[in-house]
Amino acid sequence: MQISMYQASVPCFVNVLTNLKAVLKKGEAHATAKKIDPSVFMNARLYPDMFALTRQVQIASDQAKGCVSRLAGTEPPKFEDNEQSFAELYARIDKTIAHLQSFKPAQLDGSDSRKIELKQRDTVRHFTGLGYLFDYVYPNFFFHATTAYDILRHNGVEIGKGDFMGHPEGVKR
Repeated sequence: MQISMYQASVPCFVNVLTNLKAVLKKGEAHATAKKIDPSVFMNARLYPDMFALTRQVQIASDQAKGCVSRLAGTEPPKFEDNEQSFAELYARIDKTIAHLQSFKPAQLDGSDSRKIELKQRDTVRHFTGLGYLFDYVYPNFFFHATTAYDILRHNGVEIGKGDFMGHPEGVKR
């Protein structure tokens, strides 16, 4: 049986992004309750040479929308990367989820052998669709979504594994 590239990508990305938005909402509520300027969280990072929370969310969004677009053979939409508030991060996540949900299974299924060319700075990487999804996008997407979660947890937001995982029974496969 051939893998459904749609089922392997869109529901997973939507689920994690939905959970990430819920985690961010808990971060915003925590900042409000503790009278912490929200920009403290927006600019928080786990280590000085790591990206801040805002950039972690942007990259997770970029990985998801870029992946599904490329698997479908379309150009990924470009977002400005200018979010500076929780509300703007929610809007970015919502826009990303809407983009993901605009695809139909027929647009992605069969893309496991599609040639994907990814230009990064001064290099070009070549993948098959399956390798791109599982070996490149998934690790990057989960790294940045997890790091966003970790930044909030490190800063005292009361979240746990269940917040990151969400409710799998809500995932439509």
